[in-house]
Amino acid sequence: MAGRRLTRADRNIGWIEEFCRTPEGRFVGKPIKLREWQKDELRKIYDNPAGTRQAIISLPRKNGKTALISFLLLLHLCGPEAKANSQLYSAAQSRDQAATVFKLAAKVVRQSPDLNAVIIIRDTAKELLCPELGTIYAALSADKSTAHGKSPIFAVHDELGQVKGPVSELYDAVETGMGAHEEPLSIIISTQAPTDNDLLSRLIDAAETGDDPKTVCTVFSAPLDADPFALETLAACNPAWGDFLNDKEVLRTMNAAKAMPSQEPSYRNLHLNQRIEINNPFLTREVWYANSGEVTGDWGDAPVYAGLDLSATSDLTAFVAIAWINGAWEVKPTFWLPSIGLAEKSRNDREIYDQWATQGHLETTPGKAIEYEYVAHWIKGFFDRHNVVKIAFDRAFMKFLRPWLLKAGFTEEILDEVMQDFGQGFYSMTPAMRDVETAFLQQKVRHGGHPVLSMCARNAVVTTDPAGNRKLNKGKAAGRIDGMVALTMAFGVAPLEVDEAEREYTMMIF
Repeated sequence: MAGRRLTRADRNIGWIEEFCRTPEGRFVGKPIKLREWQKDELRKIYDNPAGTRQAIISLPRKNGKTALISFLLLLHLCGPEAKANSQLYSAAQSRDQAATVFKLAAKVVRQSPDLNAVIIIRDTAKELLCPELGTIYAALSADKSTAHGKSPIFAVHDELGQVKGPVSELYDAVETGMGAHEEPLSIIISTQAPTDNDLLSRLIDAAETGDDPKTVCTVFSAPLDADPFALETLAACNPAWGDFLNDKEVLRTMNAAKAMPSQEPSYRNLHLNQRIEINNPFLTREVWYANSGEVTGDWGDAPVYAGLDLSATSDLTAFVAIAWINGAWEVKPTFWLPSIGLAEKSRNDREIYDQWATQGHLETTPGKAIEYEYVAHWIKGFFDRHNVVKIAFDRAFMKFLRPWLLKAGFTEEILDEVMQDFGQGFYSMTPAMRDVETAFLQQKVRHGGHPVLSMCARNAVVTTDPAGNRKLNKGKAAGRIDGMVALTMAFGVAPLEVDEAEREYTMMIF
């Protein structure tokens, strides 16, 4: 360090290496020697000219994540970052994970004579105290009652990637509690979440835009197009590869995934830190987003085909329309939920229905249940504005909707001509799903990235019968799939020869 002034990060690195000891393993009790990549993360956090409010470090498993958390906690408990009479927390989604962080931090203290002399360990309460400074650290789990009312100045969110959906009450409680301080710091250290809609993915995506200089982010991840079974791929995304990472265990997992394809998604997520859905969806994330082009506002007189997936009581109702526009199937989805109980349903489903409603991506009907009268009037309006040829529907709830369609202005003749009964069993869904796959794989779809439809696409799973026929299974899905059911039905009633027809029409104009 001679010849230049020590930075804040230099000071913190020096403190960790002087006072912290290896908590376990063959070098137990030896002074910590931070690796260069770990030092780089501390420099990003503590030497940020804007001042860091939140840091995100995402890396595969077994790269010393919990140990790094322990060093940072102690740095703020009794080291140069400590603030007198402050609270520190590590937040984990399970009690076992919360206990793991505490136990490792306690081991570091017990192995260091200097730290052991100033820190009191409370094993039962999972707390560390520094009486001289009045600072306290405690481990929290996803029991929300333990987090409310806290006011931490420093917090670590451990394995936030385990949160499914965009909302975590534990995360919100901790972050909200930090608002009482002028310069709080929260650090997220986790393997990536499986989907784009999960909380950690949203935080990473927002951080990587660079819009907030007070948020720093590092993601150690293998590219999705890299060979997942190449040693070079593993070495590139695991910073502890060839060092303290147990490469034999990782290679065992890799070989198991190579032999059993069903284990590959889990291997990719945990050891390559890729954003991979462990339960493979009907359409992969890459295929879905390759078709997220912008949808034109006016379809004019283009023939329109639609699928209507009706729901009972308070579930999601979906109407998805498609039209062949400029060489691709453009998609316009509409969704309904009851207005009463929307916030509660958002919490139960771990989705942001209330925000989507505010943003105009989701319609709400009056009352506590889906109002078919409201839906019927909306469909009539859509019908009047577009050249609707067919609307596929599931017969289960049509007997309740049809009277309202007639009251909305449809005639019996028009309904008989336009509305087409479409079963959701293997016989009807198999060819329709094949058409959907073909269009998406050929990148002949533009859905505009509609958030509610994208949620349904992430959740859609397939059931196959012994003959190889397929259907979308709501019972096995991890969440709502109604939009994908409606989209599949729309493709099921659309003509396959539309591409050829447009080509002939274009030649005539020429």
